[in-house]
Amino acid sequence: MARLRYFLIAVFLLAVLAGLVAGGYAWYKTWQEEQFLSTAPETPGREVLFRVEPGQLFTTIAANLKNEGLITDTHFFARLAVRRGKGSSARAGVFRLSTGWFPERILEELTSSAGVMHRVSVREGLTWWQTARVLEEAGMGDADGFAEAVADPKLLAAYGITAKDAEGYLFPETYLLTPPKENPARLMAEVMLKEFFRNARKVWPGGLPDFEEMQSTVILASLIEKETGDTSERARISGVFHNRLRRGMLIQCDPTIIYGLGPSFDGNLRKSDLTNRENPYNTYVHRGLPPGPICSPGLDSLLAAVHPEQHAYLYFVARGDGSHHFSRTLEEHNQAVRKYQLDRNRKTYRSTKD
Repeated sequence: MARLRYFLIAVFLLAVLAGLVAGGYAWYKTWQEEQFLSTAPETPGREVLFRVEPGQLFTTIAANLKNEGLITDTHFFARLAVRRGKGSSARAGVFRLSTGWFPERILEELTSSAGVMHRVSVREGLTWWQTARVLEEAGMGDADGFAEAVADPKLLAAYGITAKDAEGYLFPETYLLTPPKENPARLMAEVMLKEFFRNARKVWPGGLPDFEEMQSTVILASLIEKETGDTSERARISGVFHNRLRRGMLIQCDPTIIYGLGPSFDGNLRKSDLTNRENPYNTYVHRGLPPGPICSPGLDSLLAAVHPEQHAYLYFVARGDGSHHFSRTLEEHNQAVRKYQLDRNRKTYRSTKD
């Protein structure tokens, strides 16, 4: 009996000791977690640009955070995310974080903010090579990479574009984007193409036409975009082009010649350029529309190309204040040219309205 009593006492004491150890360990882990939640990894903190890749596992994200010194424990961070219901809510992108932040704020930033966004404004009427320079200056890839992307047959085929490049389809807009780790120039080309076709549904609400019809519209819209200084004149200028094309007249649009001269154009349009038949974009010698768009037009120019103003005008000339004088006859047009061009005041002359 004595041995049994000693044995039971020993078992009891061991159980008590095990309970104390377990309780102590649980208390220690709770204390550790509280310390994790209430203590920043570094004081003062330092800024870290942290990237989350699309589809990245949360365990990988947590491990990367620890490697960057943004958290001190991956297990506790994962537990925090589960308790907050954000274990699968981390967003892909680049985030500006700090080693001086508590874990709660790190989690909130990764799951609720848009991250570091680049603002890129591409205005209407730019050629693809002008757009490439804008993107390069904005830190969204290099111009050579963009040139390669806009002429990539696979990318063009994905959007049903059978032209040699994406000229005309790089939709002008202000974009807010997180630059990808690799090839941001290609991303921009894809995003701009998607934006074009999103807006194209406003131009053709009944359904997009075949590419040949769409291409003709985009070409015409690009001419309207380049010729318009006063935005209220888009539909009227479109009407002039429609009238001339219907009559088989030469379009005689200076911006088409300039486009055909390419990126090396020095800003000086010469008489020899007007008679150069080797330039396929020279609408002073080649009838019909040029072989491709001469810029990427905005939505208003696309709409104007499809919905021209109905009138009898065949000519227009810049007034020097951003607007144009429209004429029905060549005689009237020549008089307007003398008034607004040959006798113009070069000091006050401008091509766009204020």
